[in-house]
Amino acid sequence: MKNIVILISGRGSNMEAIVKACAAEGWPARIAAVISNRPGAGGLAFAAEHGIATALVDHKAFAERAAFDTELARVIQSYAPDVVVLAGFMRILSADFVRAFDGRLLNIHPSLLPAFPGLHTHQRALEAGCKVAGATVHLVTPELDHGPIIAQAVVPVLPGDSEATLSARVLVREHEIYPRAVRWLVQDELAVENGLVTQLQGRAQALI
Repeated sequence: MKNIVILISGRGSNMEAIVKACAAEGWPARIAAVISNRPGAGGLAFAAEHGIATALVDHKAFAERAAFDTELARVIQSYAPDVVVLAGFMRILSADFVRAFDGRLLNIHPSLLPAFPGLHTHQRALEAGCKVAGATVHLVTPELDHGPIIAQAVVPVLPGDSEATLSARVLVREHEIYPRAVRWLVQDELAVENGLVTQLQGRAQALI
């Protein structure tokens, strides 16, 4: 059984989707812990209700980012993680932290990377006149939102869409592709070569 540690900052809806999929699909893994950088994050209550260990590493308790990253890495390592999942974790992590979990650190970003890295992705897509939007699951590298792409999901941009309506439509797809990508990593079904990720069982890496 492999250990999955999930990092959240808020309600953790992607974390919930991963927890439910792991149980329902019988992955050869368990959710070892859910860790938040914010006290009172809603996802911590969900995890506790499902018998999952929780921990808090409050970034506001640290004067420097390096000290926060060091403590966060220490807490994560205490759960012997095979996979570390960022699920709405709203902190930029240092290069040293990322390298410590190289090849087993995943993130989901609410755009079709490499388009619109960073914040306010849906509003930027609308302002650019995009006809489609979506989400990307990728391996985390020191460069923000630029790691090797594991899977993407595409949704149409509809007439009259607002940032809120587009975000809601993309989130539905996030809950589909993120558990799928985590399962592939857990089951050793991914290969990375020259920055490109291949699904070794030939499963579709795009949800359209």
